[in-house]
Amino acid sequence: MSQDFSLSLPDLTDKTVIVTGANSGIGYHTACELGKAHATVILACRNLDKGNDALKRMQENIKGDNLHLMSLDLSDLSSVRDFVKDFTDKFSKLDILINNAGIMAIPKRTLNNQGWEIQFATNHLGHYALTGLLLSHLLKTDSSRVVTVSSLAHGRGQINLKDLQGEKHYSPWQAYAQTKLANLLFAFELDRLLKENKLSPISVACHPGVSKTNIISTGVQVDGQMTLIGQFMTAMTGIFAQSDYAGALPTIWAATDKSVAGGCYYGPDGIGEVRGLPKLVKAKSKAYDVKLAKNLWLLSQELTGVNFEFN
Repeated sequence: MSQDFSLSLPDLTDKTVIVTGANSGIGYHTACELGKAHATVILACRNLDKGNDALKRMQENIKGDNLHLMSLDLSDLSSVRDFVKDFTDKFSKLDILINNAGIMAIPKRTLNNQGWEIQFATNHLGHYALTGLLLSHLLKTDSSRVVTVSSLAHGRGQINLKDLQGEKHYSPWQAYAQTKLANLLFAFELDRLLKENKLSPISVACHPGVSKTNIISTGVQVDGQMTLIGQFMTAMTGIFAQSDYAGALPTIWAATDKSVAGGCYYGPDGIGEVRGLPKLVKAKSKAYDVKLAKNLWLLSQELTGVNFEFN
């Protein structure tokens, strides 16, 4: 696929968009392209120094004041609540929420401020809580949508409802795969609930294939040094992966294209969905397990204290 390929986006002048993890990789290119299409884009970033660097790079190509940097650490529920309060104070509506940020394969089991395993906290619980706390904004905005970014890794994921936090057994890669499966179960269950309540927002999911982002190099480290498996994965990604811009295309498509339908999943059209242009794809069958999704939803609600109000 040509590096020069770009989606033909509609004019997004009246749209307000949140992109989590917008300082690099998939999130950066997603935020940049939506900004070029004149959307008001909130770059929701944990590291504000990196966020400011990203904002400056974007502003070299985007004229105007439609880009905004805001602090959000998805691993910390108090930060999620502070972000929502800050957003509510500054903006009156939300058209598109892109749940993109994530961390990968943290070698040592690490806990967040609430005592949750940090991959599960960041990749799933943080986005669950963020979406729930922003739901009222989505409900009062016509044709709004939630886009949740998953991964091919969901195919290796298993939801262990009795050990979600890896207290009994922690495997870095299995913990990551579990969160990516959780992303899909959440996205599809959210869309079912929206439909049940006859509400207009839609919830969709997507994945970037295999793309050259820094999620591996920043995640697979011990005491600041990359592990051997991290070095191997980075080398293989460098050889076989598509660019992070190309990896962002399914997310941009899912966020903006008129053909996108609630409850659907989008990814690259190449062999094995590793690379290519965006298309409608199918997740593994376990991602559509309604009973599992409902159980995960209830546990997420219990852990975060966030209850989705569909009215």
